[in-house]
Amino acid sequence: MIINISLAWLQLARQKARFFIASTGIAFIAVLMFIQVGFQDALYTSATQLHNNLKGDLFIISTQYQSLTFNQSFPRWYLYQILGCEGIESVNPLYMQFAKLKNLTSGIKFPIHVLGFEPNGAILKLPDIQENYRLLQLPNIVLFDSKSRPQFGPISHDFEEGKPVILEIFNYTSSIGYKVKVGGLFSLGPSFGVDGNLIVSASTFFQIFQGRSARNVDIGSINLKPDANHQEVLAILSAKLPKDVIVITREDFINLEKNYWTLRAPIGFVFQLMVTMVFVVGVVVVYQILYSNIASHLAEYATLKAMGFKNKYLLILVFQQALILGSFGYIPGFAISIGLYDVAQSVTNLPISMSVDKAAIVLFFIILMCLASGLISTKKLRNVDPADFF
Repeated sequence: MIINISLAWLQLARQKARFFIASTGIAFIAVLMFIQVGFQDALYTSATQLHNNLKGDLFIISTQYQSLTFNQSFPRWYLYQILGCEGIESVNPLYMQFAKLKNLTSGIKFPIHVLGFEPNGAILKLPDIQENYRLLQLPNIVLFDSKSRPQFGPISHDFEEGKPVILEIFNYTSSIGYKVKVGGLFSLGPSFGVDGNLIVSASTFFQIFQGRSARNVDIGSINLKPDANHQEVLAILSAKLPKDVIVITREDFINLEKNYWTLRAPIGFVFQLMVTMVFVVGVVVVYQILYSNIASHLAEYATLKAMGFKNKYLLILVFQQALILGSFGYIPGFAISIGLYDVAQSVTNLPISMSVDKAAIVLFFIILMCLASGLISTKKLRNVDPADFF
């Protein structure tokens, strides 16, 4: 085995320029894979940030629910209907809708996601808004997402400097703006469908969206008693509530959102297609490298065959070369991708970061890509005949 590895390495290292170019090509493929996997993970992570930060053990949503970016409401009285059920401690409604927020500097209006709830309900568990819940009880006070994209203007900067920040929000059905004051900041972050977020009280929410009925809610959060059995309560509620809503666990709620972005939204299909295409291109690139290397050393391989070495030995030699190339390409690709992740995160405000999972997934694909290329490229090697050279 030591001899095999040494021979595989020496054959690659003999032509340093070709080896460098080959490693660079694989590093480029690794970077492309990291970018695709990173943005795909950011898609799912950003789309489910609100789900992960909602307080509650179970959630009620409409059967028409697709994603947080769509309005799918149900009658609010459903929440009161289940209050008497065994195991339920409290229920809280959440209202969501897009509005247009006017940039304080440019005057341009940009879509922003508005979340409304009863301040005493404490439906969100973001640590930096707990102290600001009491502020939401005041009329026309809002909390602004400090991780929102920069097109909304220097709202966070001005607030942190102690300046009074007055915002003008426009309902999509009205040209008349509604003025609110920023009372605090929180950190949730944008997604592929949301550029920024505002948190308001339910009363302020309906002042902004005057055409919206308070009798309909978008999400119902259910808090269970400590000794309640989640599955039993879930079964009871599913049987009790009308068929136009479903009761769902947090895990299933998150998976429902992910499935939308994976199966229904075009961007999910594009990411999956791009990952597949990068893998195919990588197989072709590594195949060309290995095939060229085999073709230039056919005489040496024929000599080894004439000396009694079997095809198995020669095939293992090629596979080892493929793994060496993959390793030398993966390491710089990994290092470059860390820097690109930091740049992408600062520009997009999306949760893009290197993790052990991403590193392992890309390493697996690089190894699989190299082994697949090695398998394809050995066809010529299996058919080599020493008699053709001697």
